[in-house]
Amino acid sequence: MPPRDDPYANPPRLPEDEVELPSLLKGDGPLELEIGPGRGAFIIERAAECADHRLVGLEIRRKYACLVDAKLAELGFGARARVFSEDARLALPRMGPEGCLDRAFILFPDPWWKKKHRKRLVVVDPVIAEVGRLLRDDGELFVVTDVPERAEQYEARLSAAPFLAPAGTEGPRIDYNPFGTARTNREKHAENDGLPVYRLLYRRRSR
Repeated sequence: MPPRDDPYANPPRLPEDEVELPSLLKGDGPLELEIGPGRGAFIIERAAECADHRLVGLEIRRKYACLVDAKLAELGFGARARVFSEDARLALPRMGPEGCLDRAFILFPDPWWKKKHRKRLVVVDPVIAEVGRLLRDDGELFVVTDVPERAEQYEARLSAAPFLAPAGTEGPRIDYNPFGTARTNREKHAENDGLPVYRLLYRRRSR
């Protein structure tokens, strides 16, 4: 029996050379990046809620990149909202121009508890540096987790970055989601079950 065709064999990909993010999308509204949109609940709801925003997602899993990108197109958002099958750690250095992003989201990155999986962590210094390069002055970085140990690690790492400043009056932690009604599925479940969610909000310092 011949092998079954892989329906996700040709996922949406970024150009192999340098990528000018604004050229990927139509419009001139705020430009936002979500690293790891997964099944896409947040980026889809964000596109619906913010009619003038341009949204780019980087999803390492081909299946989810294909499904979410297709869903955005089906809903009529495809001209200004896309998800690409990319490893953010490899894609971010190719992306520009500097200061083009208004906002970046890293929402519930996988904890990767096993030692051999630590290399897959998303909130690491090289990724933070690239996000800082792409953010405009006073642009925002929003990181959310429901794992207390990870929240402490993320806060320590992000607060050590000289180009980021805590956005809260008493530090980076805030007790609410300031970005409308869009939520990941994981955040919805946590809120419905009354479980703690740790939200970190930073702003890009002036260059």
